[in-house]
Amino acid sequence: MTCCAPIDVQAALGDAGQPGSSLAEIRLASRDLGGGTRQTDLSVPRVHCAACIAAVERTLRKLPGVVAARVNLSMKRVAVTWRTDDGMPPDLITTLRGIGYEAHLFALDQDAKDPELARLIKALALAGFCAMNIMMLSVSVWSGADADSRQAFHFISALLALPALIYSGRVFYASAWSALRHGRTNMDVPISIGVTLAFALSLYDTVHNAPHAYFDAATSLLFFLLIGRTLDHMMREKARSAVAGLARLAPAGATVIHDGRPLYVPVSEIEPGASLLIVAGERVPVDGLVTHGLSEVDRSLVSGESAPGRVAPGEPVQAGVMNLTGPLTVQATARAEDSFLAEMVRLMEAAEGGRARYRRLADRASALYSPVVHSMALLSFLGWLLLTGDWHVSISIAIAVLIITCPCALGLAVPIVQVMAARRLFERGIMVKDGSALERLAEVDSVAFDKTGTLTLGRPSLINAGEIPQSAMEIAHGIAIGSRHPAAQAVADAASRGPEPIMAFDRVEEVPGLGLEAFKDGDRYRLGRPEWALEGGSPTLAPAASMSLLARNGELLASFILEDHIRPDAGETVGDLVGHGLGVEILSGDRDAVVSGLASKLGMRDSKAELLPAGKVNRIEALGREGRKVLMVGDGLNDAPALSAAHVSMAPATAADIGRNAADFVFLNESLSAVTDALGISRRSRRLIFQNFALAVGYNALAVPIAVLGYVTPLVAAIAMSLSSIIVVANAMRLTTGRRVS
Repeated sequence: MTCCAPIDVQAALGDAGQPGSSLAEIRLASRDLGGGTRQTDLSVPRVHCAACIAAVERTLRKLPGVVAARVNLSMKRVAVTWRTDDGMPPDLITTLRGIGYEAHLFALDQDAKDPELARLIKALALAGFCAMNIMMLSVSVWSGADADSRQAFHFISALLALPALIYSGRVFYASAWSALRHGRTNMDVPISIGVTLAFALSLYDTVHNAPHAYFDAATSLLFFLLIGRTLDHMMREKARSAVAGLARLAPAGATVIHDGRPLYVPVSEIEPGASLLIVAGERVPVDGLVTHGLSEVDRSLVSGESAPGRVAPGEPVQAGVMNLTGPLTVQATARAEDSFLAEMVRLMEAAEGGRARYRRLADRASALYSPVVHSMALLSFLGWLLLTGDWHVSISIAIAVLIITCPCALGLAVPIVQVMAARRLFERGIMVKDGSALERLAEVDSVAFDKTGTLTLGRPSLINAGEIPQSAMEIAHGIAIGSRHPAAQAVADAASRGPEPIMAFDRVEEVPGLGLEAFKDGDRYRLGRPEWALEGGSPTLAPAASMSLLARNGELLASFILEDHIRPDAGETVGDLVGHGLGVEILSGDRDAVVSGLASKLGMRDSKAELLPAGKVNRIEALGREGRKVLMVGDGLNDAPALSAAHVSMAPATAADIGRNAADFVFLNESLSAVTDALGISRRSRRLIFQNFALAVGYNALAVPIAVLGYVTPLVAAIAMSLSSIIVVANAMRLTTGRRVS
C-alpha cells in the first residue's frame, strides 16, 4: 500500500518524458480528505538536508490553494494538502522544478533497489582509497623528505585527489550548484567551496614547491562527510524498509465476484460493496466484512497476537490479514487507500516527517548557517590579510573556517534520533504520527486510562444470558447488532446463539457515553447506562459487575450483566508507572463500584467513574491547570475528545476509527506494556537529542574561535568536522538498547 491513491506511473508521464506534468493526472492520484480538501504525494529525490526541506515546504506553501506541505526526508516525499475552487491542483511539479527539484507522483516501489545508497557507497570507497594513499604520502613528506621528493609526492597526491574530487565530490557539487543556480544556499555550498579552494591552493603550492599542501585535507573531508551521509542514509533506509514491509502485506489485486463470475482486478479498482473471494493462503486486500465461509486468520498485524483467530459471517477483517484455512467471501467496506493497513503505512511514514519543536530549532539554526559561516570566513580572510599581508596564510585560515563550521552535526541531531525512535517503536508494535508526539510523551508526569478496551480487553461477555426473557433478548439483539461498542457486541453475540429472531427498528442511534437508543411504532427503547436507560431511575445493581439495562419508555425490560478481562501486563505496567513517580488514574464511564474495584486490583489510588465524554475532558483540563502533563490512553467514540484534549494520547489498534485518528500513538498488540515501552523510548530519545545538540553546539563553540585564530589547518578542520557528524549518528544509534521506562 502507498499513502496515496494508487497510480499508473506511465500515465503520469507528461510530454517529453517529464514525470507528472499533467494536472489532471495529479488530481486523479490525489486523496480526498473531505470538505473539498485533497492531498497529493510527490516524490522529490534530491531532498537531502534541512535546507532542502525548508526550501521545498516554503515554496509550495506560497502557491494559491496550498493549505500545507510537509517533507518526509526518509521517503524523499512531500505531502501537499490543497483546496481550489475548480478542483484542479496548483502546478506543484513545475514550481518545484523552478527551484531545482525534479518531482513526480509518489509510488512506493517495494522491490526497487536504492540507487542512492549504492552511489554513496561507491563514492565513499573511492574517497577512502584516495585519502589513505595521500595520507601515506603526506607522512613521508612530514618525515623530512627533501624538496624534490616532496614536490613529487605532492604531484602524486594531486593526481590521487582528482578522482576523489570529481567522482566522490559530485555528491556535494551537484547539490551546491543546483542551490546556487536557483538563488539559494544549502549545507553543501560551503563544503564544495572549501574543498575546491583547498585543492586549488594545494595545487598552487605544489607547483611552487611549498613545504605544505592540503590534498589530504580535501580528500579526508570528503571521506568523513560521506561516512556521515551514508550512515544517515542507511538509518533512513531502515525506516523506509519498515514502511515497505507493511505495504508488502497488501496484495496487488484480488478476485472480485462480478455478475456471479470471478474476475481478478487490481486492488486500486476495488470499491466499497464489492464481493471478494479470499482463498486460503491469500491476504485480505481491503477492509471488509465476512459474508460467507468459516476460516482461521492470522491477525498479528492488527492485534499483535500470533495465535490464529476464527472468523465467521458478520465479522470484520482488515487489510493485510492472512486467510489460513478456508475460502471466505468478503464484502469490501473501504477503498485500498482508506484501509487499516494504509493507515498504518501513513502513520509510519509520518513518524519521521513531523516538524517537532527541537527539529524546528535545529532547522532554523541550520538555515542561518550559510550566511553566517560565509561572512565569518570572509572576515577571517580580510582580517588576517590586513594583519599579515600574506594572502596565502589568510586564505588557508578562511578555508579552515569554511570546513570546520559545517552544521551537518546540528542538522542530523534531531532527525536521526527520530528515525531511530520510530523504527524502535515499530519493532515494539507501536505507531507514532509525528516527531512532536515523541517530545510531548517524554514530558508527561500523569497517565489517565480509560477502562473498557484499554485496561481491559474490551471484549466483555454476558454472564446472565440464561436469566433474560426471550422477548427482551430479541429486542436487545436488534438494537445492539449494528454497534461497535464492546458491551453492545457482547449482547449481540449472546443473543445470536439463541433461536430468537432479530427485531427491526425504524431508527437506531448511538449516544456516546450513554448507550443505544432505538425507535419503533412510537416507542423509545434504550440499551445502556442504567440511569439513562430508565430516564433517571435508580435500579438495584450488582455490586461488582458492569451492567447495561434495556428499557422501553423508561420501563425496565432486562438487566445485562457483563464481565470483562484485564489486559495482559496491565498490573505490571501500572506498577512501573507508579514506581517512576507518575500519577496514574482511571477515567471511565462505568459505575463506581466496577471502576474502583479495578483500580484497587491494579494498585491505583485515583479513579473517576460514571464520566461522560465532557467529564473526561474536564478532568484532563483540571490536571492541566495544575501544571500536569497528561498521557491519555483510551479507545472508542467517547474517548476521542479526551484523547484530543490530553498533552499526548495513545489508543489500541482495536479502537474505533475516531479514537485512532485522535490519538498520537497507536499500539498493535494486546499487552499494555506498549505504554511503558513508548515512554521509555521517548525519554531516551529526548536525552539523546539534548546530547546531540550539546555535541554539535559545543563542537562549534570550541572549534570556530580556534580556526579563526589560525590554529587549525584545513586537514585538522576536515577531520574534526567530519568526526562531529559521525559522533552524532553513533550517539543516535544507542537508542537500540535500554529498558522500558527510564
